[in-house]
Amino acid sequence: MKKTVLTVLAIVAMISVVAGCKKKSAQDNSLNDLLARGEFVLGLDDSFPPLGFRDDNNEIVGYDIDLAKEVAKRLGVNFRAQPISWDAKEQELATGNIDCIWNGLTITPERLEALSFTKPYLDNEQAVVVTQASGYTTLAELAGKTIGLQAGSSAADAVEASPEFKASLNSITEFKDNVTALNDLEIGGVDGVVMDSVVANYVIKTTGKPFTIIHDTLASEQYGVAFRKGDVKLSEKVQAVLEEMEADGTVAELSRKWFGANISVIGK
Repeated sequence: MKKTVLTVLAIVAMISVVAGCKKKSAQDNSLNDLLARGEFVLGLDDSFPPLGFRDDNNEIVGYDIDLAKEVAKRLGVNFRAQPISWDAKEQELATGNIDCIWNGLTITPERLEALSFTKPYLDNEQAVVVTQASGYTTLAELAGKTIGLQAGSSAADAVEASPEFKASLNSITEFKDNVTALNDLEIGGVDGVVMDSVVANYVIKTTGKPFTIIHDTLASEQYGVAFRKGDVKLSEKVQAVLEEMEADGTVAELSRKWFGANISVIGK
């Protein structure tokens, strides 16, 4: 009996230790760890204007960059923009190479399962860019044509979610970024490029290239900032700071700088 009691007590002790370890491992130290490290590392595709891209001086700039810099400043830490392969963004986050993905990342049910997100900060649509000379005005007119899109992007998701449109196409060409895809469109390599309307409108406005956007859109979506699934405290803190910035007019100022109007949906 004594032996049995001792055995039971040993098992209970082991369970307590295991439970304690699990509880400890489940603790969210994401915010404190970042503050102690003193640096906020943002992962991005550095060819995604106007959210994050390289200017004529090869400096990484953009709306998302300005937002994130201000967040880092208010957190009292340094800021670093880390270019990554967009197709491997989740792996970069999981391995700790970056603290967040902040670069026009669409919030999807699948990503919500795997990542911790802030609330949406911008609305967007997946649209098709064509040349003005093509005369295309509807998605139906792209039947039998070739479209391009960025690998691993929500543009690819939007096409997959539109089976009739996808089936009507001749082929789909994937590119490493939207800039390369648009260059191919310009020389006739593809007939259209599926991409974020926020980016498309900015490119057309600033480059003066003979592109236009088909009025039919493939999907409406929202952008959010993504963190590792367990980094809830860091995600919530960034959200709180963004809401402070919205309240004091900082977000509106930055939005007008990059888009000509306040299109932020923070706190709305």
